[in-house]
Amino acid sequence: AVLASPGGELPFGLKIERDAETYRAFAINGEEQAPFSHVSIDGNRVELGFSWYDAEIRAELSADGAVMRGRWRKTAAGGKDSTLDFSATRGMSVRFLPPPSIHSSPLDDIGGAWAVEFSDDSGTDLARGEFVQNGAHVLGTFLTPTGDYRYLEGSYHNGRLRLSTFDGAHAFLFTALARPDGSLHGDFWSRDSYHATWRAVRADDGQAVLPDAWSQVKLTTANDTIAFAFEDLDGRLVTLDDERFAGKPVVVSLFGSWCPNCNDEAPLLSRWYREHRGRGLEMVGLAFEYTGDVERDREMVRRFRARHGIEYPLLIAGTSGKRDAAEAIGFLDRVLAYPTTIFLDRDHKVVKIHSGFAGPGTGEHYTELVAEFEAEIERLLGEI
Repeated sequence: AVLASPGGELPFGLKIERDAETYRAFAINGEEQAPFSHVSIDGNRVELGFSWYDAEIRAELSADGAVMRGRWRKTAAGGKDSTLDFSATRGMSVRFLPPPSIHSSPLDDIGGAWAVEFSDDSGTDLARGEFVQNGAHVLGTFLTPTGDYRYLEGSYHNGRLRLSTFDGAHAFLFTALARPDGSLHGDFWSRDSYHATWRAVRADDGQAVLPDAWSQVKLTTANDTIAFAFEDLDGRLVTLDDERFAGKPVVVSLFGSWCPNCNDEAPLLSRWYREHRGRGLEMVGLAFEYTGDVERDREMVRRFRARHGIEYPLLIAGTSGKRDAAEAIGFLDRVLAYPTTIFLDRDHKVVKIHSGFAGPGTGEHYTELVAEFEAEIERLLGEI
C-alpha cells in the first residue's frame, strides 16, 4: 500500500484476512502488525478503520480485485483533518523499488547508532537513530526526547536511505543521501503538512545523545504535591483528595487517545493496575484531546479505555496543545511530551516524573523503560 506523501511515496504493508464472513486488516511495518479496528465492504467500496484514532481509509476496489484507490483521513490537532491519497496493489511485496544510481556511495552499510539533528522553522531537536541493515533491507527507529518514531522499515540503495511507517495515526517518510564524509542528510515528512530536514553522524553505542527523560520537567509547587479537579467520562468531578486515593501511591498519566506512544504505555499501566490495586496502587489518566468538543473527546477516550481494558478513572483535562496542557494542570513548568507519567507516594508527594515513552519499536530501550517503571511502582508500594 502507498500513501501519497508530499515527500513522495510512503509505502506500508497491508494484510487483509477473511475468517468466515469477517474481515480483519493490519498495517505492517517491520515486526509490527498494527490492527485496523474494522473492515467494511459495500460492493466495491472498502473502509479500513482505525476508530481509536478517529481515522479511516476509504477506497474503491477495481473490477479485477487487484487494486484499491482512495483516501486516508485522520482528525488532527484543532479538529482539522489530515488526508493523503491511498492506493494498494494485491501481491506487491517490495516496499521501495531500487532508485537509479545517484553517486558512488561512501557507505556500504548504515547499520548501527547515529546522532541525529532534526531542524524545522521552530529550531533543532536531537534524536538517536538506530538501524539494522540486511542486504538492502533496513529496519530501525529514531528515539527522541519525547518518544520514538515507531517501527520504521525501508531500504538503503545506491547511497539513498528511505524509511516509512503507517499505523493509522502516524504517516512518516524519511529520506536521506549519504555524503562523502559518511554523514546522512535528508528530509522528514509527517502526514500531509509537516516537514523537517535532518542530518546524522555515527554515534558510539554508549553515547548519550538524548537528555534524561526523568529530569526534563519540573514541579512548580513548593511542597512537591499536586492537585487536580477534572470530570470523568460520566461527568463526575474527580480530585486527588477523593477517598479512593487517600493514603495510596498514585500514578498519574497525562495522555491523549490520539497519541501512539500513549497507546504503547496504556496496556502496561492497565496490567499493573489490575495486578497491584489490591496492594493499594491507584492510577488516574488526564486526557488532553484534539478538538475541545467534550462529547467527541469523551467518546474517543471511551474507545481508548475499551481498547486497553482500563479500569482506573480517565478524566477530560483539556486540549492537546502542550502549553495549554501545562496551564490546565498548573503544577508542571511545562508539558514536553505525551505521555508524561507522574509517580506519587502515599502522601501524594511527587517522587518521579517521566516525559515521553519509548515504545516497543525501540527494542531494548522499551524493555529497560518497562523495567524502570515496574521498579518505581514496587518501590512506592513497599514504602510504609
